[in-house]
Amino acid sequence: MISRKTQYGLKALGYLAQQPDNEPVLIADISNEKQIPIKFLESILLDLRKAGLLESKKGKGGGYFFAVAPKKIKLSTVIRILDGPIALVPCASLNFYKKCADCDEKHCGLNHLMRDVRDATLTVLDNRTVADLAKMDT
Repeated sequence: MISRKTQYGLKALGYLAQQPDNEPVLIADISNEKQIPIKFLESILLDLRKAGLLESKKGKGGGYFFAVAPKKIKLSTVIRILDGPIALVPCASLNFYKKCADCDEKHCGLNHLMRDVRDATLTVLDNRTVADLAKMDT
């Protein structure tokens, strides 16, 4: 299950992707349109900016906008930035792998099953982008 943080992050990115000409959008506008608490949204957008997906501009005409084209931002990337691993157990994670203390992965049915779940999930999330999300939201 993805966190509320990731849900809000994906909603905000989808909204930004719907804006014409990648113009800066105020946090308050995103918050109002998508019903996201503004303080929480500030933190989410800051994380996405630090990760290099968004830029921000201060002052008149300021706000958040894409540093990377929405069609190039995989949903799996956003989830990893905001939530961490895609896998449901640490021993099945590609980017956040951690061996279970009480398990022999070669003979663990749960590990094999969770790898299959991870792979199926990644098949969808690696082949969908923020631009796709924005199209679905219209």
